[in-house]
Amino acid sequence: MSGLKHYNDYFKQVSDVLAKIDASQLESVANAIVECYKRDGMIYVFGNGGSSATASHVAGDYLKAITLGMDKRLKIICLSDNTPGLMAIANDMSYDDIFVEQLKSFIKPGDLAIGISGSGNSENVLRALKLAKERNVETICLVGFSGGKAKSMVDICVHIPVNDMEMTEDLHLLCFHAIKQQLIKTINTTQTGMGDKYDARMKEC
Repeated sequence: MSGLKHYNDYFKQVSDVLAKIDASQLESVANAIVECYKRDGMIYVFGNGGSSATASHVAGDYLKAITLGMDKRLKIICLSDNTPGLMAIANDMSYDDIFVEQLKSFIKPGDLAIGISGSGNSENVLRALKLAKERNVETICLVGFSGGKAKSMVDICVHIPVNDMEMTEDLHLLCFHAIKQQLIKTINTTQTGMGDKYDARMKEC
């Protein structure tokens, strides 16, 4: 049985949802990251499953590319990447605590916490965001579906308005990539006046 109709329908729906994303939300995220960078804060990004992979991808992308070749570097870490730590906390305490227990050791005012959750209701993401707010740290979430509990508890929310986990995850990564390109231009222009050489720099990455 041919899947051509399915593929065409999937891509059409992704395109339709993409057109509904509020670009001002992405600009708010980019501005928050720039301000965190200026004050020498640390960015923590975290999520479960596919969102964990997105968080890891973003941390690697942003760490390498945004301040490439500059003396002052963007500081970002993915809380999903410490597998022994995650498993120890999950086993000895609770899976719901895998992110918040890490943040307790490091987070401080001036940092930035970015949670990724398709449903917006992942308890471990919510607990980490709650701690961040208690520590006077700015919070961001990327969500889908209705936005869940996370949508109303954070300072900035990027909401993908679709009831489909795969499409939500697809578009979360697309948003992060769009933000990344804007950050490269913005931070390089601000710090070095070299924003117009973005394309040349990215060819070297």
